[in-house]
Amino acid sequence: MNSLKQFHQAQNRAVQAARAVGELMRQNLRATKRINSATQHDIKLELDVRCQKLIEKTLRSAYPRIAILGEEGVLGDIEADRRWVLDPIDGTVNFTYGIPHCCVSIALQTRKAERGRRNSKVKDQERDEDHPDASYETVVGVVYDPFCDELWTAIRGHPSYLNGKIIRVSERSRLDETIVSIGFAKGAATMRKMLPVMNRLAHRVRKVRIMGAAALAMTYVASGRMDGYLETGIRLWDIAAGGLILECAGGDFWHEPVAGEHKYRIMANNGKLRRPLQALLQSR
Repeated sequence: MNSLKQFHQAQNRAVQAARAVGELMRQNLRATKRINSATQHDIKLELDVRCQKLIEKTLRSAYPRIAILGEEGVLGDIEADRRWVLDPIDGTVNFTYGIPHCCVSIALQTRKAERGRRNSKVKDQERDEDHPDASYETVVGVVYDPFCDELWTAIRGHPSYLNGKIIRVSERSRLDETIVSIGFAKGAATMRKMLPVMNRLAHRVRKVRIMGAAALAMTYVASGRMDGYLETGIRLWDIAAGGLILECAGGDFWHEPVAGEHKYRIMANNGKLRRPLQALLQSR
């Protein structure tokens, strides 16, 4: 799978899966949720598993040999040349509480050619080349918000779309004019790291937003609604599709691995804010 036509076909199948799961989410937003497990800052639902199974069925019916790496488990060899990376319900806590700000995130990744391992856009991440995920790049991204009926799509090397219309990141470059989203992941360690960052941001930007769905935070930056998004301890399936959509909309998807399987810290922005945001992240 390496032609634009094939990527469009894969994208169409991912959109079909995302819309099917979105319908399940709409039907169950106000329903009593069956909780499989819960911690202080996270919830796992029976519906998470059901939604991932529906995505797997839809994708595998067309692409039985492509592996699937998802929040609710894996199918096949996730170190194969191609793999789907998906989060069936990104923003599960919001969804559990009946807050209609959550989405479906589906990405297709392919293994990079060796000649593409060192390009200028990721030169500051070369030290992470040996990380298992570093040999992959996202080539198709789909994020669907069923409650606003908003569908973001992207194919690497081409524009990003929202409901069929090309989107671009904002042009804002002054921190005091920006809206920046921040996330706290699931652990106490990430809370300790990000609370001081939020405090510094609050005094420098126009507004800080904590909305609880990483993929939507990234697509909001891609759409120019917000200007940046910061989080540490976030998982690959939360950011793979949104990261590509952001890049194809002209944004900057800075990310690097941290301790833990498929975990990252990220600084998504409109391409004009990396330095000032990095300074705030690194301040003491």
